[in-house]
Amino acid sequence: MIHKPVLLNEILEALNPQPGQLFIDGTANGGGHTFAILERIKPNGRILAIDKDRDLIEKLQVDGVVSVCGSYGDIKKIADDHGFYQVSGILLDLGYSSHHLERSGRGFSFQKDEPLIMRYETESDLGTGLTAKDAVNQFSESDLADIFYRYGEERFSRRIAKAIYLARKKRKIETTKELADIVASAYPKRFFYKIHPATKVFQALRVFVNNELSELENTLPQALEILASDGRIAVISFHSLEDRIVKNFFKAEKEKGIINIITKKPIITSAEEAKANPRARSAKMRVAEKSS
Repeated sequence: MIHKPVLLNEILEALNPQPGQLFIDGTANGGGHTFAILERIKPNGRILAIDKDRDLIEKLQVDGVVSVCGSYGDIKKIADDHGFYQVSGILLDLGYSSHHLERSGRGFSFQKDEPLIMRYETESDLGTGLTAKDAVNQFSESDLADIFYRYGEERFSRRIAKAIYLARKKRKIETTKELADIVASAYPKRFFYKIHPATKVFQALRVFVNNELSELENTLPQALEILASDGRIAVISFHSLEDRIVKNFFKAEKEKGIINIITKKPIITSAEEAKANPRARSAKMRVAEKSS
């Protein structure tokens, strides 16, 4: 198992998988949630595991798991293609995995010196193919500032974008370390103690090049179509932009009478889990149930 699953006990309690049921893990990562759900739905249940990264998907090929390299943005088509109708539960864990940070070599972490890629997929036919290197070297200064502000909520977006623009006039920005150093040079020193200066910029670029917010908005209605009556959907988000989309979608669908919201407030990680897995600290889970 590559990915340390976040809120695992809470997921199992919220989705309550039972033997013989059908489930979908739309963001399988290293299979932490997938295999835990599989244990509950054995012997006759099946779980559809979707992930953009073929390196991860190939490790999930076991009995009871239908593993597909693809995007959860195509969740309904993938489900239809593999006979997953009227499913009992759907999980979307929107966090990237430890594999992406530590082993993928694709530039997700500013703590390593890697090529500026930041794309989840290994397949060239998935997504747009746009990389973080393309963005920082080709986009206008104002467009970069907008990306950092919109997708990272970075308050110093304009001065960071200007620093990037000036730096790339001297030479192309190729690696994560180069970008992180440029961002740090533009950041007011009095704010260094809170989080690493590059944190929000890296988040913004990752969200932008992977089209994460639009994909989430497109996925949620599809997920409700696939769910059986009384089936549940759980979404784990890791920043306010994602959580806001899920919250607003659930609220709108509740007003239509399509779902009932199970979590009046988002479920967050315990102090023990946050200590054991620091990346889980910002996780928030919202759960809804499709009306009968």
